[in-house]
Amino acid sequence: MTGLPAVFLDRDGVLIEDSGYPHLPEHLKLLAGVGAAVRRLNLLGYLTVIVTNQSGVARGMFGEDQMHAFNGLLVKRLAQEGAVINAVYACPFHPEAQDERYRHPDHPDRKPNPGMLLRAIADHEIDPARSFMIGDQPRDIEAAQRAGVSGFLFQGGNLDVFVRELIGV
Repeated sequence: MTGLPAVFLDRDGVLIEDSGYPHLPEHLKLLAGVGAAVRRLNLLGYLTVIVTNQSGVARGMFGEDQMHAFNGLLVKRLAQEGAVINAVYACPFHPEAQDERYRHPDHPDRKPNPGMLLRAIADHEIDPARSFMIGDQPRDIEAAQRAGVSGFLFQGGNLDVFVRELIGV
């Protein structure tokens, strides 16, 4: 049985402005073309999955509840534009965490490790061969490759234009 195609999306620098540990409602600033890009992917039958390192939790800048609330707000904001995010995976672990609960020398979920992608693949019956990742850092691309997924580096601009050029639709 063939799994579903998916697009894995990094959060900060791909979907929203990377303002340095965004976690408050006023930090939620969608980048150009994000709603249209996610809608386009939805219409083409891709599951859309956010995979995001969130070391701000480990660094004690905000709590896990606030991280989840912010991610929920992003999903809701995109839904208002008719853009569906099917799942969000976030990694609050970091090797230099202030909070010992989040200290890990090399957590399997922390990109460039592929843990979040592999969990999403298993949880949602995703076909890695028909899926891809869009990230703004080399670690995003490495995580994708290590999960058996193609990775594409987004270096700013309009995400919908980037997606259109990538998939040719």
